[in-house]
Amino acid sequence: MNNYSLQNRLYFRAMQDQDISGWETRFINYLTTHTDTKDGSHDLGHFQRVWKAAQYIDKEEGGVADPMILLTAAYFHDLVSLPKNSPERSAASRLSAERTAALLRDVFTDFPPEKIDGVRHAIHAHSFSAQVAPLTVEARILQDADRMEALGAIGLARVFYTAGQLSQRLFDAEDPLAQVRTPNDRQYSLDHFQVKLFKLPALMNTATGRRLAEEKAEYLRQFLRTIEGEIKGQW
Repeated sequence: MNNYSLQNRLYFRAMQDQDISGWETRFINYLTTHTDTKDGSHDLGHFQRVWKAAQYIDKEEGGVADPMILLTAAYFHDLVSLPKNSPERSAASRLSAERTAALLRDVFTDFPPEKIDGVRHAIHAHSFSAQVAPLTVEARILQDADRMEALGAIGLARVFYTAGQLSQRLFDAEDPLAQVRTPNDRQYSLDHFQVKLFKLPALMNTATGRRLAEEKAEYLRQFLRTIEGEIKGQW
């Protein structure tokens, strides 16, 4: 590649990055003034962390995603957030996808119309409970990035934040880690590790996602070993 071609690539990349940054600012301003979520696990901070994770995964995977689709899906994937115990929980990602598509058409009227379907699918497919197969690279990366929030230190914090919202017990005193009984994460918060969290690494779509998920899952395993020792009085 000659110097002229390299300079052109760097110029267009800089322009693209500037454009993405401008759209991110617009999305943040909209969400700050038009949404009023009381769910601290699906707030603006969550959207921003998912976007950062998505960027990292995409970079590690070779920069294969459309950044505009990925950015938009990251910021609006939980535009409709339903409680964990809602019977309509599995429909939340579909509702978010539909509302986001309408928002891009009616409010962000200069958004590239050819990218709306890609955003819609990525949002619809991101959810664990929806069980929708991610068919595009953006959907696969977003799904992995969102699932990172369920693992590691942030994932641990979210487990107990949600448990408090649902008035769950921390664990079964007789069998804290469900070694004999069937895990029930609707009743005990520690059971959520077995019911969902430790399954996530194997469900990741990308090599980067699997690597990060395994590292973060090990953090949770160490936490369980520590809390088990404390429950048993093993100081």
